[in-house]
Amino acid sequence: QVQLVESGGGLVQAGGSLRLSCAASEHILSSDAMGWFRQAPGKEREFVAAISWTGAMPYYADSVKGRFTISRDNGKNTVYLQMNSLKPEDTALYYCAHRTAGYGGGWYRRFLSITGSWGQGTQVTVSS
Repeated sequence: QVQLVESGGGLVQAGGSLRLSCAASEHILSSDAMGWFRQAPGKEREFVAAISWTGAMPYYADSVKGRFTISRDNGKNTVYLQMNSLKPEDTALYYCAHRTAGYGGGWYRRFLSITGSWGQGTQVTVSS
């Protein structure tokens, strides 16, 4: 499996910004997708954002649309999550994920449903 290493978490005040990075240990194929999930204390892990290496439009959870931006660097096999206008409810452990989601319009559904690699998580804490 692909090894994933996240970085960029930290403590920030509400309204501030953070940028998370996730570097993969091997070349990401054009049929792959990467993304972010998060888990707050006492809650289940939830989807945040995903991007396909095919160039398809990324997907976002409704709770982060307009505030978070996911991007990728093919040459560095890295995915980023730019988080702006952070809120206390964004506080969570953020996990990077890699999936062999394949081509076509169904890549997002496959990204959510199939198994794959996870990073170790990076903590984001937003103070009010």
